[in-house]
Amino acid sequence: MMLAKKVAIVTGGAKGIGKGIVLKYAAEGCAVAIADIDLTAANNTLAEVEKKGGKGLAVKCDVTRSEQVREVVDQTNARLGKVDILVNNAGGLLARHPIEKMPEEDWDKVIALNMKGAFLFCKYVVPQMKERKSGRIINISSLGATSPPASNVHYHAGKAGVLGLTIDLAVDLAPHGICVNAIVPGPVRTDFYGARVNDDAYFASLGKTVPLQRAGLPEDVAGAALFFASDLSSWITGETLRVSGGLPLSPPRVST
Repeated sequence: MMLAKKVAIVTGGAKGIGKGIVLKYAAEGCAVAIADIDLTAANNTLAEVEKKGGKGLAVKCDVTRSEQVREVVDQTNARLGKVDILVNNAGGLLARHPIEKMPEEDWDKVIALNMKGAFLFCKYVVPQMKERKSGRIINISSLGATSPPASNVHYHAGKAGVLGLTIDLAVDLAPHGICVNAIVPGPVRTDFYGARVNDDAYFASLGKTVPLQRAGLPEDVAGAALFFASDLSSWITGETLRVSGGLPLSPPRVST
């Protein structure tokens, strides 16, 4: 029970990596607020938590909308008592375009989804963490922020911005006992891949590009998120941890 009596907000917590983190935290005794634009999926994840004896709440939230973000924080405080841990996981991308053909509105939407949401949640959670002189903020970036596998300039720029946010906040909030770290996942089998999420052959092939010879799973990232949320990382801040099966290292050569 590494997070006993703790309370966390996990954005984008209904599915994929976010859901993996929610279930991991709940199993370790943490009450979890699931903030997601898909309220039905968030309630389904909450039901899994409660079935196993955990506690939490599900709140519909567009992380780019200030009033909705504040409502999540207010509801978490009112119903769960506080916020000890914030996981800024919500993110995503739209259609891929070369930069000269990218619609300006696509750029704005993707940057807002991947950066503004993290900014807004920090804005409303940090004051209470400062007051208690304690807190954990974990930002989920992407391997594409530093080693893009293909051109998704809006998404990769947004995720790189998350790393900059992490470093700045780590310095600013350290005197208040607040640790801020980032996780950089590699290819993880989630709905991020759309219909391919159910394609075993695709992920087997993708896994061959990874030094550890498999694609990641949400629980792989959740383990790192648990480390950063727990006392095991109490003297760590401003760090970026790749959870990527060894990428961007090259996979091993197989003798024939």
